[in-house]
Amino acid sequence: MKRWGFGLIGCGSVADFHMNAIREIEQAELIAISDRKEHRAKEVAEREGCDWTTDYRQLLDHPGVDIVCLTTSSGTHASIGKEVLMAGKHLIVEKPIAMTSQQAEELVRLAEDKGLILSVISQRRFEPQHQWVKQVVAEGKLGKLLLVQITAPYYRTQEYYDSADWRGTISEDGGALMNQGIHSIDLMLWMAGEVSSVYGQIATQTHRMEAEDMGLAIIKFANGAFGTIMASTSIKPGFQPALSLYGDRGSIQIEGTSIKHWTVEGVDQPSEITESGSGGGVADPKSISNLYHRLQLTDVIEALETGREVAVPGKDGLRAVELVEAIYKSSRLGKEITRDKDWI
Repeated sequence: MKRWGFGLIGCGSVADFHMNAIREIEQAELIAISDRKEHRAKEVAEREGCDWTTDYRQLLDHPGVDIVCLTTSSGTHASIGKEVLMAGKHLIVEKPIAMTSQQAEELVRLAEDKGLILSVISQRRFEPQHQWVKQVVAEGKLGKLLLVQITAPYYRTQEYYDSADWRGTISEDGGALMNQGIHSIDLMLWMAGEVSSVYGQIATQTHRMEAEDMGLAIIKFANGAFGTIMASTSIKPGFQPALSLYGDRGSIQIEGTSIKHWTVEGVDQPSEITESGSGGGVADPKSISNLYHRLQLTDVIEALETGREVAVPGKDGLRAVELVEAIYKSSRLGKEITRDKDWI
């Protein structure tokens, strides 16, 4: 059985989820890590028993690295991601895939041209409650989809944004929609499909930063359903993200990893989930499980071994960034943005 060699670029807090996941996957081995800070790179490498460098380009030249996990700050995903793909390595990039849809589209096109896998971390898709809901929707058990609602009412302190000069910036970090809300947005699009129009409003209400700490939107989907989005980092003390789906034959409401309501004709409510999910992080972004990162990394390995598409391809990351950009454009222009007329 082949053991796939992993490289990791960026040893900040989110990198731990990837390293813990790689450690638990039988077919995976962490070969090398890179971080700009020498002391941190050396410390992590000694702990993990792998090679290290402060120049990620040296990591890309490592013959033992097949797959690269990119866990640097969001604003570097596009530029470093391009170099990863140009080096012939498969790429798993943390959310968001890039800070603009143009950047994301370039990554998707490059991966396709090179015949490489590009997957963006959307680990919440692998939580069992979301797997069940996806199956129910796909099988038409809710009937005609009427409304999908997502809320991401998080809390971040001013100290969180002051901890690094890139935090809260539009080009390097993004606000409540692009950063904290992107997982919920991905789930909404995964469940409901293509968006035909959006009307959005954003504001910065409680923090000293460039990007928004409150984002709201009303969505129309191509299938006729409506959607609503609320994402914030100003809601004390922070609450679990929620997803609600309403069809003409039933309704499902999920809060965090818990099913709060289940009315689906002919389908009993699934049993309660015992494993800690990744619906946490409402006030501390590090307080989530690495289980679902492990499932997503395992999915990438299985896709490589079987030749199938990954569960979360780069084009899905592009789709989520496009929607956030459309919300920004709608807020800026003060009008509804339609896909067939004035989409981003």
